[in-house]
Amino acid sequence: MTQKKNVTFDDIAKYTNFSKTTISRYFNNPDSLTLKNQEIIAQALIDLDYKENKVARILANGKTEFIGIIIPNLILHYYSEMLSQILATYEKFGYKFLVFAGNEQEETERRYIQELLAYKIEGLIILSHTIPSDELAELPIPIVAIEREDKHICSVNSDNYSGGWQAAGLLHRQNCDMLLHINSPSAPSVPAYGRIQGFLDYCKGHQLKHQLILREMNSAHESIQAHLTETLTEIEQNYKGLRKGIFISNDTQANVLLNLLFRKYGRLPEDILLVGFDNSPVSREAVIPISTVGQQIDKLAYEAVSLLVEQMNERKKRRPAPLTEPVHKIIPTVLYERDTTASLANLLHSSTFLF
Repeated sequence: MTQKKNVTFDDIAKYTNFSKTTISRYFNNPDSLTLKNQEIIAQALIDLDYKENKVARILANGKTEFIGIIIPNLILHYYSEMLSQILATYEKFGYKFLVFAGNEQEETERRYIQELLAYKIEGLIILSHTIPSDELAELPIPIVAIEREDKHICSVNSDNYSGGWQAAGLLHRQNCDMLLHINSPSAPSVPAYGRIQGFLDYCKGHQLKHQLILREMNSAHESIQAHLTETLTEIEQNYKGLRKGIFISNDTQANVLLNLLFRKYGRLPEDILLVGFDNSPVSREAVIPISTVGQQIDKLAYEAVSLLVEQMNERKKRRPAPLTEPVHKIIPTVLYERDTTASLANLLHSSTFLF
């Protein structure tokens, strides 16, 4: 059986009576051709059963259609869900992704970025926090950050301040005597700091008893569990007899805390209410569904890729007009009230308790 011959630009040119230069322009800069000529060439590709040679195209124009992603880890459910949503944008934008997990190692991430540049990525989406934005802004490609320090680069972030306010408001409405927020120490320049500020401003504005508990927790499950075990012991000792509303910085940690409570009591105690942050799948799949402030991860991912594609497309124009300053998009948060902030009567109807 004879092997079918690959259709070349020369074959298309002869079939359409256009020059090879015109055919090349169709693939690399279609807007430079009239709509009628674009339609003629498009039909010729169908007639000739043309199969694009991606490698040849990359060698010809240097455009790989690859986007790099640097993500801190895949342990936190938020990051794995975010990555899934970013990858899903391929159907809309047609860009492929090269992904590295930096594991919070600054020099490792610098090495990964150089590796991505060697693969001729056209843009970079970065979620890790290790490399400052002024350094990232010096890279020769467009960059969009998600939920990290972003003074010198474009970004897409949740309205974290509103999220902290919403969480405190929910616990207040549930008549908690003491509101607590568990988080890791962070600088005000990091978007997630808004969760702390929103919580504090709500509590102070409504003259509520509250405490901010800052503990440095890395992404390892053992570290999270150890710190939260110690924190839970302190909370129960210090606020015995009070109805305690706990707002914790992400759903992964909220789930660990919930599991600790179930192991100790066989249920969620009546005097503890719990709110997470992210609306990642673990909040819905926990032993009982966790109330959470949703980040609308699908919208964050879509807007990040969309903003990056806009910049990459601008660079492909004959006379590009690059951004004069970074663009920062804010996505509203959505409050999801579930069983961990429900009344005891509702929980008895909706949950199975272990004794």
